[in-house]
Amino acid sequence: MIDDGATMTKDMSTGQRAYEAKRAAKAGMSLEKWLDSKERERRDEEKAREKAAKQAEPKKPGFFSRLLEKAHKPL
Repeated sequence: MIDDGATMTKDMSTGQRAYEAKRAAKAGMSLEKWLDSKERERRDEEKAREKAAKQAEPKKPGFFSRLLEKAHKPL
């Protein structure tokens, strides 16, 4: 899902837009550039969360690990 800043500004109320404009001015950016950077950060954060969730999944033991596990069990 690629979302450009223009759609984000449409959904904002005038108060929200003014607030974001203040924050952008404080950061020394234009409003559009500010909103683009916020969207990019949100996407990066989402990707990082997905990556962390993927790494947290337990991995199935490999062939040699299963073989060694069987070898260590008593007969």
